[in-house]
Amino acid sequence: MMAFSMEQIADGLQVCTSLSHRFGTDAVLLTAFSAYRHKDKVCDLGTGCGIIPLLMQREAPPAEIYGVDIQPEAIAQMEKGIEESVKIQSKMYPVCADLKELWDGAPLGKIDLVTCNPPYKAYRAGLESQLTAQKIARHEILCNIYDVCGAAKKLLRFGGRLCVCNRPERLADVMEAMRQNGIEPKRLQFVSKSADASPWLFLLEGRSGGKPFLNVLPLQIVGEGNVVTTRLQSDEEGML
Repeated sequence: MMAFSMEQIADGLQVCTSLSHRFGTDAVLLTAFSAYRHKDKVCDLGTGCGIIPLLMQREAPPAEIYGVDIQPEAIAQMEKGIEESVKIQSKMYPVCADLKELWDGAPLGKIDLVTCNPPYKAYRAGLESQLTAQKIARHEILCNIYDVCGAAKKLLRFGGRLCVCNRPERLADVMEAMRQNGIEPKRLQFVSKSADASPWLFLLEGRSGGKPFLNVLPLQIVGEGNVVTTRLQSDEEGML
């Protein structure tokens, strides 16, 4: 049986982690960047241990959240986190499904916000972990950014938002994938460990059916030991 542990992320909120399905700073940053709202219907693609849906319970939780992952072990961990948390306010739906095909009864065209912390590395790019679950999480083996954007296109209502994070060298790929699926890049922020260091991450929001206009936010500096607690506000003006 897979060994796991419970990590407290806030009073009354627990995340079930394992060697295969953990979380890092990028998930915390993406949650804050997504500017989710209390009335939103959210779908987190490749949810892993369910960290993003669970982090959203800390402040003004969305109305509904679907956590989707192709790996049954990941969904089992998300379910365990929900079970062990006493401050779940959203309607939570863990779903074991392939995002390329989605699932029967998926809320097509009804989602306000799709989030995804996708595999960062193209398949066979860089060193690969021997652990299958880690390969899936880090490399585009079972899905790529075009698949993610294709799934988001099906799920989002007109004007709905897709928020993703990735490494800076993949920015052109992510923007191209969004545009190929009718999702216009609207808000971009780079993340660095210091003011004079190259960014190690970017956060990008696109809008379904949006008009071209990209708002580049100030550099976010996240050094060691920094805690990300502030949720950014999405730009509602000129959203389309």
